[in-house]
Amino acid sequence: MSQKTAVKKNKMTGKQFVAQYGSLIGLVVLFVIFAILRPRFVSFGNVRNVLRISSIDGLLAIGMTFVVLTGGIDLSVGAVMGCASMYAAYFAQASMGYPTIMAVAVGALVGLGFGVFNGVCVAYFKVPSFVGTLGSMSIAKGLTFLLTDAKPIPNLSDSFKFLGGGYLGPIPIPCVFMILILVICFFLLYKTKYGRYIYAVGGNLNGARVSGINTKQIMCTVYIISGVLSALAGVITSARVTSGVTSTGDGYETDAIAAVVIGGTSLAGGRGRLWGTIVGILIMHILSNGLDMVGVNAYIQLVVKGFVVIGTVMLDGLSAD
Repeated sequence: MSQKTAVKKNKMTGKQFVAQYGSLIGLVVLFVIFAILRPRFVSFGNVRNVLRISSIDGLLAIGMTFVVLTGGIDLSVGAVMGCASMYAAYFAQASMGYPTIMAVAVGALVGLGFGVFNGVCVAYFKVPSFVGTLGSMSIAKGLTFLLTDAKPIPNLSDSFKFLGGGYLGPIPIPCVFMILILVICFFLLYKTKYGRYIYAVGGNLNGARVSGINTKQIMCTVYIISGVLSALAGVITSARVTSGVTSTGDGYETDAIAAVVIGGTSLAGGRGRLWGTIVGILIMHILSNGLDMVGVNAYIQLVVKGFVVIGTVMLDGLSAD
C-alpha cells in the first residue's frame, strides 16, 4: 500500500466527523450562544449549578449507556431512582438516629435489587428489555408509595443532606460522585475485557456467544450497573432537596435515554462512547438553563428538546449511511 493510499484511507470523511464530534460541537455552539445572549450564563455560580444538576442525571445516563450498548433499554431508571430516594430518606431521618452510611447502603441495595431483577428477566428469561423494565417501573412506583402512603419524608440528618448540598472545596459533592463514577466506568469500558465484551454483545449477540463470551452474564450485569447508579442518583437527590419526595425521578428515564442518543450511542447496540453521553447530558441541561435565562416558556422548551433529540438521531442515521 502506497503512502498516498494510506493517507486517503485514514482521512476522516465529513459524515464520520459529524458522527464522531457532532455532539461536542453542538455543546460548544450552545454555550457560546447563551453566553452572548445572557452574559451571566457563564458566571461561576450558574455554571456550578448546571454541573451539580447534570451530575445527578449523568449517573442515570452512564448506567443507561451500559444497557444501550448491549442493545437493551432500561425504562425503570427514573422509578428506581425515586424508590431508592424514599427508602434512603426514611433511614436518614434525624429522629431515627441511623448513620448516614446505612441510609446510603439501603438506597444502593434497592437499586441492586432492581438491577438483578431486570437483568435476570432480560438475560435468563428472555423478557424483552422494554417490557421487563416497564414492569419494574410499575413495581418501583408501587413500593415507593407503600413506604409512606405517598407522603414526603422531612427532617433528614445534616450529614445526609451534605451528600447533596455540600462542597469539597468549590466542587459540589454530587459532582465529586459523578467524577469518581465516570473514572470507574471509563476504566471498565475501555481498559478491561468486560468492556470489550459489552460492545461485542451489542454488536453481534450470536457471534459473541459463539466466541465463548457469557452473554447472559454480561447482559445481566449492565442492568445491575444501571440499577445501582440510578439508586445513587436518588440518594443524592433526596439529600439535595433535603427530603424524600415520591415524585423524585418522574420522567428522568426520558432525559437519560435522550442524553445517550445525543451522545452518539446507537440504540441498536454495539456502537457508542461514554464521553458522548456526558456531552449529551450537558447539552440537555445547558439548553434548559439557557432557555430559562432567555425567558422561553417551559412548554416550548419541551418542544425544542424533542426536536433536538430527533434531529440528533437523524444526523446519526445519515452519517451511518
